[in-house]
Amino acid sequence: MEYAWADDGKALLIPSAGKLYYYTLADGKVRLLPTGDGFATDAKLSPKGHYVTFVAGQNLWLLTLANDKLTQLTKDGGGVIKNAMAEFVAQEEMGRMTGYWWAPDESAIAFNRVDESPVEEVTRNEIYADGIKLTQQRYPAAGTANVQIKLGVIALPQQKVTWIDLGQDTDFYLPRVKWLPDSRHLSFQWQSRNQQQLDLRVVDVHSSKAPQTLVAERNNIWINLNDDLHFLKQGGFLWTSERSGFKHIYLFAADGKVTQQLTHGDWAVDNISHVDEKQGWVYFTGRKDSDIEKQLYKVRFDGSDLTRLSTRHGMHQAVFADNKAVYLDYFDSLSQPPQVSLHDAEGKRLAWVEENAVKPGHPLYQYAGLWQLPEFGTLTAEDGQTLHYRLFKPVNFDSHKQYPVLVRVYGGPHAQLVVNSWSSQDYFTQYLLQQGFAVFQLDNRGSGHRGLRFEQVIYKQLGVAEVADQKQGVDYLRTLPWVDADKIAIYGHSYGGYMALMCKLKAPDDFKVAISGAPVTDWSLYDTHYTERYLGNPHDNAEGYRLSSVLPYIGSYQSGLLMYHGMADDNVLFENSTRVYKALQDDGKLFEMINYPGAKHSMRGNQVKTHLYKSLTDFLERQFKLHNH
Repeated sequence: MEYAWADDGKALLIPSAGKLYYYTLADGKVRLLPTGDGFATDAKLSPKGHYVTFVAGQNLWLLTLANDKLTQLTKDGGGVIKNAMAEFVAQEEMGRMTGYWWAPDESAIAFNRVDESPVEEVTRNEIYADGIKLTQQRYPAAGTANVQIKLGVIALPQQKVTWIDLGQDTDFYLPRVKWLPDSRHLSFQWQSRNQQQLDLRVVDVHSSKAPQTLVAERNNIWINLNDDLHFLKQGGFLWTSERSGFKHIYLFAADGKVTQQLTHGDWAVDNISHVDEKQGWVYFTGRKDSDIEKQLYKVRFDGSDLTRLSTRHGMHQAVFADNKAVYLDYFDSLSQPPQVSLHDAEGKRLAWVEENAVKPGHPLYQYAGLWQLPEFGTLTAEDGQTLHYRLFKPVNFDSHKQYPVLVRVYGGPHAQLVVNSWSSQDYFTQYLLQQGFAVFQLDNRGSGHRGLRFEQVIYKQLGVAEVADQKQGVDYLRTLPWVDADKIAIYGHSYGGYMALMCKLKAPDDFKVAISGAPVTDWSLYDTHYTERYLGNPHDNAEGYRLSSVLPYIGSYQSGLLMYHGMADDNVLFENSTRVYKALQDDGKLFEMINYPGAKHSMRGNQVKTHLYKSLTDFLERQFKLHNH
């Protein structure tokens, strides 16, 4: 369930099925707020708790809580115009789910106005068990037009709108918007279409002066977005940058000059967790001690006294109180399912919120003795960079026997599989280990948390370095006497599905069997912001797009492929798989497919998941038994 606290902790706003409910803790009463006839989304309590805002009918609305007065703040929403709403690529690829922002003192609301008319309208079909639903969607495929976006500020109470000057270039992205503490200055991040420029700009909303650029990040490949901008009450701000090749924390003066780099080295900061201005500490998570674990650290504003606070090996994510350096530690590791504990500023545990101990009564308790932990290791890529892998041996392992191996892959940007972390994906891994399979995972170049040199190898052509690294993993597996070199399979979903196909088609001798789930097979079918970041614009890199598709390599396929896809997938469209089905059929090649009516990209639902994993296991067992004959 979704809900939002009032800043004073005295009330809750609870959205449910397009209606809004307001709960006051003092009297324990809930009231339905009068929001009109529309379906209310993206509801927020104002910073001081006097108002509720929401989006309905593609317009922004304001409800004054004292007298239940409802005011429509924008009037032209509808059709191709969306006010105070994040456009498709902002939600899907930039992690920006909202389109409006309250000033801290409640004097104004910044909002974006999106005009979708330049974006091509496509008809997408979603196939369900009992029929086909046709959806008209404005989908910005790579190389095509994006939305036109404007940034406005509504001054309250007079509701006057001022439009911010975003510059002459209209083909850009607006990934982040944030008010400064003074409620007079508004910051926004301006990103070029090719994502090689990222500006942090600030504008005085009470002045007619043009916005000032405080930070200008430049990279001739691409620049990653982050959520680490923190304006200081004493002036200046914190910002993370990969300008050194690794993501680190920088302190800037109010005029945009760097005054201090707080963290240094060939390792990456994950994110800024909390800033304690009074005591002079910045708390952050990062990979200083290990690429495969995320730990919590603190460092002073002058870059001194860098201290690790988390002690246990695994993945730590800290959520701090707003006004005090106490935090909830969301922790997990390969041997510990997710648990939550409360800690003080020095990292000392004060209490368990949810210990989630695997003891009698816990659903995993009966399986605890069967849980296999992997061995970690490293290999060297062809350019000399270090590749991390983890290898799970089968249950009741016997070094004198030979075992089939399943390579589980994702391989795409920002992701990481080779970690000391609990994952729901690993339940299937554990099941396979009980069926006599070994499971191998390797994070190829192009994947995340390893710095720009490691990540940006894939620029302008996908499926080259990634496949080379996965082949390196197979070469290593073949050196192990207990691995059956003729029984190596690869399985992945989404980018991993793309990787499974590319490995099978480009290295058929290394991967005898492949399972490809919901794969991107032709990058011209995917959206602008994600695809162009890695491949550039197709008008400038047509050959890179052609060679990054799986379709040119179909001719090398002989046997041993299973593909599956959700037939209502609105992220990686079903057409990605049907193009491969048709190409293989036209070639007279035999393969297997499972298509799930009504299923989306993440294949949710116990029945779908259970059927899927049963099918994958059955396919692997049939394929490897066939090789015995």
